[in-house]
Amino acid sequence: MSELPLHRHYLHYSELPLSQRVLYTAALLILGMGYLFALLNVYFTYAGRAGGHSAMLTPDDLIVAYSGSGKGSRLESALRGPMSAMLPADERTVMMAWASEGAGRATYDRLVVPIAEKRCGSCHDGSNPHLPNLMGFDNLKKFTEKDTGAAIATLVRVSHIHLFGVTFIFFLVGLMFSHAFVRPVWLKCAVVAAPFFAISIDVASWYMIKIFHPFVYVEILAGMTIAMCFAFMFLTSLYQMWFMSAPAMVQERQLG
Repeated sequence: MSELPLHRHYLHYSELPLSQRVLYTAALLILGMGYLFALLNVYFTYAGRAGGHSAMLTPDDLIVAYSGSGKGSRLESALRGPMSAMLPADERTVMMAWASEGAGRATYDRLVVPIAEKRCGSCHDGSNPHLPNLMGFDNLKKFTEKDTGAAIATLVRVSHIHLFGVTFIFFLVGLMFSHAFVRPVWLKCAVVAAPFFAISIDVASWYMIKIFHPFVYVEILAGMTIAMCFAFMFLTSLYQMWFMSAPAMVQERQLG
């Protein structure tokens, strides 16, 4: 298998024009930066949702994000997790106490309104359709109900965006990686195909976690598979494009 001859349509990076290699490199660098920010976004969105003291993202954080805490409100979960840095600890305590004590109108008018208008109004005023409207008693009170995690409608909306987006990214990265010289060939094919399989498992896990919490470890494994394949294709492509001499089989074909 390691001596499988070169396919007649296969072109190594050394056989590509300089302009095409520059194009590939620029695209890979931007995609790599985007992937790094995507990982940071996952951390800042989900870390701390379970209310633990760990600064790391934990399986429990993901379980709470998808299936809810089962004991607090959505507002409390958000204030412990992704929104914890958006307001001071004393104001966060006031908001959570109001939610846990029944979300009464009198306390809302006296203590919550000033905080909500000062800290939440700039983003959650209803002008952005992708962010919940937290202005007004009725709107905010909806988020003091029991936390049941992400709604199915929300998961469906994010699923189609995620599937289209990640497919497009790995199609581009895989297309650029197809010029790499990797043996055995089955390994190269596996690295190209694995992210597409893993993303389908990842998205399916969002729904399964709501039913069976241990499925969170399947989601983590799928996410690790996606990340490792991206890193392998990213690093291999850049290294072979600029730092590695053409393999002997490619050189022989060029001389022949």
